[in-house]
Amino acid sequence: MKRWRVCSACVLRLLNAHGILAEEYTSAESFLGRDVGSNVECLVLDVDLGGMSGIELQRRLKESGSVPVIFITALEDDTLKVEATQAGCIAYLRKPFPAALLIDAINDAFESQGPSSSD
Repeated sequence: MKRWRVCSACVLRLLNAHGILAEEYTSAESFLGRDVGSNVECLVLDVDLGGMSGIELQRRLKESGSVPVIFITALEDDTLKVEATQAGCIAYLRKPFPAALLIDAINDAFESQGPSSSD
């Protein structure tokens, strides 16, 4: 089973219901403070995390390697969408969104990473 790191609590149950092991973080800063030995295959981030934004977290992670990011947001801001897309997010989903869109984006993220030892 694949393992996920999740910074947005609103999708935790959905991921678990689809057999994806997920871990929730209360903020971008708490995610950055995690055990660096933990394997991160993808992040599902809200754009507005409070404190450091999801887009800023994506930029920091991109500097140290490639981690697929899926953004979710309730904000209607085309500038943010362009910024997130240009930074390389796998998907940018506006709440509310059908669960199938998120699951499809997750599958795209897994495929972008190639074969995984957690399969």
